[in-house]
Amino acid sequence: MAVSRRNLCQISLLASLGAIALSAAIAAAQRPADPAPPTEQLQFFESQVRPILETACFKCHGAEAKIKGGLRLTSRAAILKGGDTGPAVSLDQPAKSLLLKAINYKDDDLQMPPKEQLPKEKIAVLTRWVEMGIPWTPGAPEPIATTTEPPAKHAPPKVTPETMKFWSYQPIRRPPVPQVKDASAIRNPIDNFIFSKLEASGLQHAGPAAKATLIRRAYYDLTGLAPKPEEVDAFIADKSPNAYDKIIDRLLTSPQYGEKWGRHWLDVVRFAETNSFERDGLKPNAWKYRDYVIDAFNKDKPYDQFIREQIAGDEVEHPTPETIIATGFYRLGAWDDEPSDKMQARFDELDDIVTTVGQGFMGMTMNCCRCHDHKIDPIPQKDYYSLVAFFNNITPYQNGRNILTDIVPDDQQKSHEEEVQSLARRKEDLRKRVAAFEDLVIPKLTETEKVDLEKPRKRAAILDAKILAATNEDELRRYKELRLQLKELEERKESDYPQALSVKEIGNKPVQTFILKRGNASSPGEEVEPAFPQVLSPPKVILPAPKKGQKTTGLRTQLANWLTSDQNPLVARVVVNRLWEHHFGRGIVRSPNDFGFGGDKPTHPELLDYLATELVARGWHLKAIHKLIMTSAAYQMSSTPNEAALSKDSQNDLFWRFDMRRLTAEEFRDSILQATGQLNLKMGGPGIYPTIPATILSGQSKPGEGWGKSSPEDAARRSVYIHVKRSLVVPIIAAFDAADTDFSCPARFTTTQATQSLMLLNSDMMNDEAKAFANRLKKEAGASPEAQVKLGLRLALSREPTQDEIERGLTFMQTLKTKYNTAPEVALNQFALLVLNLNEFVYLD
Repeated sequence: MAVSRRNLCQISLLASLGAIALSAAIAAAQRPADPAPPTEQLQFFESQVRPILETACFKCHGAEAKIKGGLRLTSRAAILKGGDTGPAVSLDQPAKSLLLKAINYKDDDLQMPPKEQLPKEKIAVLTRWVEMGIPWTPGAPEPIATTTEPPAKHAPPKVTPETMKFWSYQPIRRPPVPQVKDASAIRNPIDNFIFSKLEASGLQHAGPAAKATLIRRAYYDLTGLAPKPEEVDAFIADKSPNAYDKIIDRLLTSPQYGEKWGRHWLDVVRFAETNSFERDGLKPNAWKYRDYVIDAFNKDKPYDQFIREQIAGDEVEHPTPETIIATGFYRLGAWDDEPSDKMQARFDELDDIVTTVGQGFMGMTMNCCRCHDHKIDPIPQKDYYSLVAFFNNITPYQNGRNILTDIVPDDQQKSHEEEVQSLARRKEDLRKRVAAFEDLVIPKLTETEKVDLEKPRKRAAILDAKILAATNEDELRRYKELRLQLKELEERKESDYPQALSVKEIGNKPVQTFILKRGNASSPGEEVEPAFPQVLSPPKVILPAPKKGQKTTGLRTQLANWLTSDQNPLVARVVVNRLWEHHFGRGIVRSPNDFGFGGDKPTHPELLDYLATELVARGWHLKAIHKLIMTSAAYQMSSTPNEAALSKDSQNDLFWRFDMRRLTAEEFRDSILQATGQLNLKMGGPGIYPTIPATILSGQSKPGEGWGKSSPEDAARRSVYIHVKRSLVVPIIAAFDAADTDFSCPARFTTTQATQSLMLLNSDMMNDEAKAFANRLKKEAGASPEAQVKLGLRLALSREPTQDEIERGLTFMQTLKTKYNTAPEVALNQFALLVLNLNEFVYLD
């Protein structure tokens, strides 16, 4: 192979460099190693020197810091190597070391730390350390830079005074309300916080929204439904100064408020009624938890009480059916009924609980340190397992009674037992009376008839015919009535039997909890005690001795009390951020489940703390915060843009206008049913089963399994009551970005896909709803096409249509009839379908 002169030169150079490197390595190996420092010196370094370096030096000279002056203080070798001005420490002349010169402020050009000199006692510690020859723990990992900014990748931050200064870990303090130059648009203190930032940025906020726009916004935000046309008319006509306030007050007392805001909470707690995995089996009575949530929002239950009931509702002094149902929170996660590793699956179950509590209540991604220290936040792995310890006594999920609790109040227990026994006697009596009729004819059946009798579809017809032949029509009617009564009793719904999906514990003595190395259930390490995350400066967990007859440890009560105490800086911030998120389309913190280093910083931190302090001051009542937010000028702005603001703040971080949003999947389906006049506002009870196309059901291993059939009336109930089966989602709900039920869902993303448009135009469901809408228009508007078009637009858009819009609708129908020979009835159906596809119907301004 020919080799060029250039390649020969490169080969020669590489050989020379290799020889030099090898010689250096040999020389280094032959040098005697530094003797290991005495144990007392290493203890001095770890206990006194390292803490000073971490808090005072590593921000500028740490492993992951933006290194100043080329100097790292992260190892003995790095210190001796020094930076731009030479070695930081001289072993030959310690007193002349640059490090000591800098910390003693002996040179105006070399003063470290630069902002404030260290206290004399810390200078003395570092001086003594230098005089010792800067002993360093052999093999110690390089310290991590401590900063309130997110650290670099692969640099788990430690819990230090510096990291504890991060904004979300600080106690909540009520900020002063800022002043603004132009207070003419101010409605309440929220506006001061918003407008002061806009003034500082030189941005002009949008003007107020039109009344028709505002009432539609308020209705959807509080109830998830559109206002009726007459309600819009009345609001527009009401010129009183408190007209809008009256609307808000009325909506907050509407039963539909709980359905709307309960659905938001169900997203947070990964609500589903089945277990996922291969069989995706039913979670018995999970719907009762859904009803509990809706009822809690409607009653304006204080949020701190709402949390305590879900975390430890079974441990309150006097548990009620309501507080027991609340603990169904623990049983909502996915569950593998046939795991390959049962011990690992057990810790997967506990991880689901820790994840949901951490993210849902505190905005902390505790789950990120199941296998190691958190890579971004100052949460050590030990903190994760210390939180696991609060839940380790919970009985594992399984099919059976260990997940169900009787919820009959003590004073009703006796009557309930009597009722159960009475039902059993009634069923036994009916079985005997039905059997008496059937015994008349079954012995006389032919062999073929006996075979057919085992087929459910043929059984009734055979018996009816034979009993009629053996008796008469009156006796046959009596037999059918008895058979129907027996069927109704045997198919009696679970709601008639008061049990709740709930938490239970294995006893009142806490089981041992260990750190699992690399998250492996088969590799236990250090034992841990129940404790709260260190970075929040929490109190120590002190568990009282169990009382006589106590069935649980009481640890969950300790957790619930700390979560809702003034010692926890996160819970109030997180929930008011969620309220803001669902009113404005995004939170003050855009990452609602992550208030850590890896999350988004608040755009208006003072406003967030103001709302949090207001919540606590108002007894943790969420409705008061709703009204405060919705009566602000910031909320009542229009969505109209202006060029200056768009160019400077295109993401609307400063809330200079109201962001338009698309209706959620549930709002969209409910709005269709509302427009067509079919919406059934019946509340509560077991889930409903809207029709799912056979093509989708065929994708199941057993097509149709686990999906019932509701009557048309029940199927038209609100979407919050749809049975939530993890492996089978109603198509329109799935297509329009429903929550992922496998994990806590912090926010729903809005996707735009071709399949959505295809579904809205071509699906059987949408075309059936269009026909129902058209029938309503004919019934209420009469035979006049113009009246039909006007009513259709008014019902869908919650406003009076313009004459131009009416003309366009009439032209559309007329074109279908004249150009395509479409029948008038079909043309109206197509117009109705068109209206249900309008952007203004699907979007909220």
